[in-house]
Amino acid sequence: MEYTALIKRSGEWWIGWIAEVPGVNCQERTHEALRQSPAETFSEALDFNRCEALAAAGDDYQEEKVVIT
Repeated sequence: MEYTALIKRSGEWWIGWIAEVPGVNCQERTHEALRQSPAETFSEALDFNRCEALAAAGDDYQEEKVVIT
């Protein structure tokens, strides 16, 4: 899947976020640093959310794959 990173300069900072995913926001001093930051932040958010979901599910759950097209 592909996502859209929105990037812009704000004063002395570059800020960016993933348009399709609320809460995945980044801030860096340079445009180059920000180009990688949204993907890394999104990956970390997915890992964190997965850990929280597994902890909330307890012991008796099933996993099923979901495909978004």
